[in-house]
Amino acid sequence: MSKPNDRYGWTCVLAVTLALTAILSSFVSADTATPADQIQVPDGFVVELLYSVPLEQQGSWVCMTEDPQGRLICSDQRGSLYRLTLSKDGMPSAVESLNIDIGHAQGLVCAYDSLYVIVSGPAAQGSGFYRVRDSNGDDQYDEVTLLKKFNLTSTSTQFRSVRMRMQNMLISSGHGPHGVCLGPDGMLYIIGGNHTLIPNGVAASSPYRNWGEDLLLPRIPDAQGIATGIVAPGGWVVRTDRDGKDWTLVCGGLRNAYDLAFNADGELLTFDSDMEFDVGAAWYRPCRILHLIPGGEYGWRYGSGKWPEHHADSVGAVVNVGFGSPTGITAANQAEFPARYRHAMFMGDWAYGRILAVHLTPTGSTYQATFETFATGKPMAVTDLLVHSDGNLYFVIGGRNTQSGVYRIRYTAAIDSDVSTKSSKGALAARQLRRQLESSVISREDRQLAIENLNNPDRLIRYSARVSMERQPLSSWKQAGLDEYRTTASIEAIIALARSGDATLRPDLVQKLNALSLQQLDDSQLLAALRAYELVFIRLGDASESQQQSVRDKLVPLLNLRGPAVNRELCKLLVYLQEPLVINAALDRLASSQSQEDQMYYAFILRNIRTGWDLQSRKDYFAWLRLAHTKYQGGQSFQGFVKRTLADAVKTLSPAERTAVADVIRGREEVASIAQETERRKFVHNWQLDDLRPMIGDVDHGRSLERGASAYRAAQCNQCHRISGVGGNTGPDLTGVGNRFTAMYLLEAIVTPSKVIADQYRNVQIATSDGNVITGRVIASDNDTLTVRTHPFATRSITVNLNSITQQKLSSVSEMPDGLINTLTKDEILDLIAYVRAAGDVARPAPENK
Repeated sequence: MSKPNDRYGWTCVLAVTLALTAILSSFVSADTATPADQIQVPDGFVVELLYSVPLEQQGSWVCMTEDPQGRLICSDQRGSLYRLTLSKDGMPSAVESLNIDIGHAQGLVCAYDSLYVIVSGPAAQGSGFYRVRDSNGDDQYDEVTLLKKFNLTSTSTQFRSVRMRMQNMLISSGHGPHGVCLGPDGMLYIIGGNHTLIPNGVAASSPYRNWGEDLLLPRIPDAQGIATGIVAPGGWVVRTDRDGKDWTLVCGGLRNAYDLAFNADGELLTFDSDMEFDVGAAWYRPCRILHLIPGGEYGWRYGSGKWPEHHADSVGAVVNVGFGSPTGITAANQAEFPARYRHAMFMGDWAYGRILAVHLTPTGSTYQATFETFATGKPMAVTDLLVHSDGNLYFVIGGRNTQSGVYRIRYTAAIDSDVSTKSSKGALAARQLRRQLESSVISREDRQLAIENLNNPDRLIRYSARVSMERQPLSSWKQAGLDEYRTTASIEAIIALARSGDATLRPDLVQKLNALSLQQLDDSQLLAALRAYELVFIRLGDASESQQQSVRDKLVPLLNLRGPAVNRELCKLLVYLQEPLVINAALDRLASSQSQEDQMYYAFILRNIRTGWDLQSRKDYFAWLRLAHTKYQGGQSFQGFVKRTLADAVKTLSPAERTAVADVIRGREEVASIAQETERRKFVHNWQLDDLRPMIGDVDHGRSLERGASAYRAAQCNQCHRISGVGGNTGPDLTGVGNRFTAMYLLEAIVTPSKVIADQYRNVQIATSDGNVITGRVIASDNDTLTVRTHPFATRSITVNLNSITQQKLSSVSEMPDGLINTLTKDEILDLIAYVRAAGDVARPAPENK
């Protein structure tokens, strides 16, 4: 029985929702959709508005598919299905409402003489997966069969606040079941948002299994209550047959990806959304393009719990895009487009009114990518897109009661004859090996193959090898995992054992990790080892005090000697272990960091350490939190995270400490070192070359070299490069580059550092006889050894015996990290280039663009 307050709360929610709908409707134009000539596309392409949807009669359209006759079937977000028949000239000759009891679709696909529909709303029997058929051959759908019911979470009911109930209810309705596509294996793939429960009846043998929150430190829930209580796996992908009988859970850990599609290589990709309320916090993850593999874990967790993508038990992004609202996605390999775009994937962004062309480059068994804005308009709220059998790209705009239209993009110039794919033989072989490891049929030979490939240099192959092992009975591989001696393979085996075993394994696994020569590991190996420690403690329980001390002794000497990601993980582990020495090390990182997100991270973890503080470090810490509260900016939940961090930290204070720092907390006492802090930077955009190329001519006009110097430091250029005698020496001296290179060349070197790498600055990849794979820069050598620096910011190096080297090759990846300019604005990037071309002399005018 509902309580009176509950009934009143939901009545208010309903009333406010209806009022909002009425307000939104009043702002929608009664005219046509955005004219085609107001949509920008690359040269050679033309945009045509095929149909402007009458909003009052046919609603706001959010998805579409092509039927076997080449017609378009579309769905109103809150209404019926419609069918557009195209005439010979490609224009609609008929638009009809399908007279059948189904709608509210967010996913459509025609296959097996059926229309498969993902309902996300109250149509038919509610949210679910439906098969729709024409039973009598009269070209009218007349049979609807529910194949699987989808249920949403009910987290919105836990909030007393009507506003928060309403907010979470609306989010749940938009984070339900979404897209569906037909795979090259003849199976149907469905993607669900993070408010959608896993469908009942998925096979226990599914590749994605044994998930958990897997957080070492307590999390802070979202201050707005968004998704609070929704635990792993969050968003997911399932696979089923044409009759909807057999269901397999493919992967999880997504947030709210709307669509999915296979590329020309038969690999599945999606475009996942960000949580914009997290902006400014350490755990903000931008919209991401993901390669979805069987067993893949993508690390979404609610609140501050989102995993960093370097976790060895997760799959990182192909590319981070930045802010946006991902919608439809399609492969372009069947488009009558130039090769550059025929090799691309097209993805819609509702919030920014654009279609992205994503250019994938095979890298081992997965991809790296760049992206560009292919089409944009105002307004152009893209909801879905497809490549039609006529070779053109069709897209629809609309959603949330906005004006809809159906468009076509054609290429009108001559098309090149290149029909090749970008995949090399090596990439093809890597994908085949990964797919073999992902196979559901596991033999004795496959078990051995999995063990062998725990040491593969390809991250996704290692990942799939570990997942393959975890799908087998622990008894069949436990001893092999414990006996593993190859460094990388041993770490992967420990992760598998921690995820699959019980507390009796903990002493052995801690001992194996402690036996590793951590200082000799490169950053990727060290990150994996640190994650293995975490999983041992998370999954198998707290270690004994002697075991914890042995881990402290291994980790403390590494503090602040490696790159940012390693330092974060080290400090997190040492906070968990309550090691007092981590306090000043983390405060040093907090003080020296150039980004607000990095500072937030160290403040967040330090709230958990109870002892080892002195009064000054306490004051420094709380003064920073005061600074963050009063001056720093972020998404709607940022200040809530700061307040909760403060509240948790206060709980660790003794009564005497509370009295001593009370004035700092209240802002009555100023801490000099913190008061002098300048504003820290937050993420601005994941800059691509195409974003900046059009304005490179402005580098010589109205530039500020002082601001360029500040941007140079903010992007950490000075840590590796010297200019006019000042700075680091791990990268090339930049003093004379303004006299040698154009502004465009410098921009390319900054945005795509791996495009051209001078031989003397190339990394090497070294394989050793004990199974290690070390990547880094050779900085010294003698008759017996090589000395390798594994990260440009590392203060210690690795020594490798020449006799142990079994293979050595140059790396195609620059030591310079990607994304260093992502906290800069466009003007700051241009100022930075002008500063470099002026050889760091802020008094000298910027040189002419040669």
